[in-house]
Amino acid sequence: MSGLNGTNPSLNDASLSSTYGYIPTESIAILFIVLFSISTILHVGQAVFSRMWWLLPTAGLCGVMEILGWSARLWSSISPLMNTPFIIQITSTILAPTPLVAANFVILGRIIVSLGPAYSRLSPKWYTIVFCSCDVISLVVQSVGGAMASIASGNNEDPTPGGNIMLGGIIFQMATITIYVICAIEFFVRYFKRRPVRSVPLNAADGKESSIRGYMDKRLKIMSIGLSFSTVCLFIRSIYRTIELVDGWNGKIITTQVYFNVLDGAMIVLAMYTLNFVHPGVFLKSSGMSERDSSDEFLAMKAAKAYGHSNDSTA
Repeated sequence: MSGLNGTNPSLNDASLSSTYGYIPTESIAILFIVLFSISTILHVGQAVFSRMWWLLPTAGLCGVMEILGWSARLWSSISPLMNTPFIIQITSTILAPTPLVAANFVILGRIIVSLGPAYSRLSPKWYTIVFCSCDVISLVVQSVGGAMASIASGNNEDPTPGGNIMLGGIIFQMATITIYVICAIEFFVRYFKRRPVRSVPLNAADGKESSIRGYMDKRLKIMSIGLSFSTVCLFIRSIYRTIELVDGWNGKIITTQVYFNVLDGAMIVLAMYTLNFVHPGVFLKSSGMSERDSSDEFLAMKAAKAYGHSNDSTA
């Protein structure tokens, strides 16, 4: 343990020889393992209780991969010269947030359904399809790059080509999040200013159209704020990872532990716990939405009734 505090010359030499450029701090690794474990267990329990199964391969999977990555960093703090834990942690921590990003895409789609598809550039269905598809592409690209970098590192070869592919995947993900944020901002601005993009069918039987505007109650407001905060955390982490890989495998960014702890680990912890406390299973049910009530027509009519009731009460 003394070597972790810099008092053992042999471990100081090891930090210079380590692939990290430093020795991961044992206590920090344990802290993040505990934090991610608690959040993941909560997400699994909440997903089962609320029957929102899509949260298992998104928020739940993110937590499992983060636990794996930080466990590998703990392994590295004990055996800093071993290459295997470095490969596990670099791959796991880069890929882990991607499923969580997908969860945010789905949640915004559900909010749009509740408040009014007429105010969204894309329909809720296509919103989820387009952005989640881009997220899957990002995940595949990062996985391929991570595998290439891991193999190269294991063979004592230059991992830069694989790292460049990972960088491409992360940049693509950041671009996707950016477009997602722009679309989300446009939706909320149009909603509050009552400026729909288009009219949507009110009744499929008579073909009448109306710009449906759902009622934003307290729970939907909290869900929207929580989603915004989670997205900001994920966006900060994406910017950090992009700069990190652009700076290179031996650059100042990747070899400075505090940057990783704060701008990667802490950001994902905040994003995951935000969805624990502001859980869609609780805060999206205020609109009366359930898995079976997923059609735009049903929810549009329900939103119209809620909005009409709101107008009556304020008249």
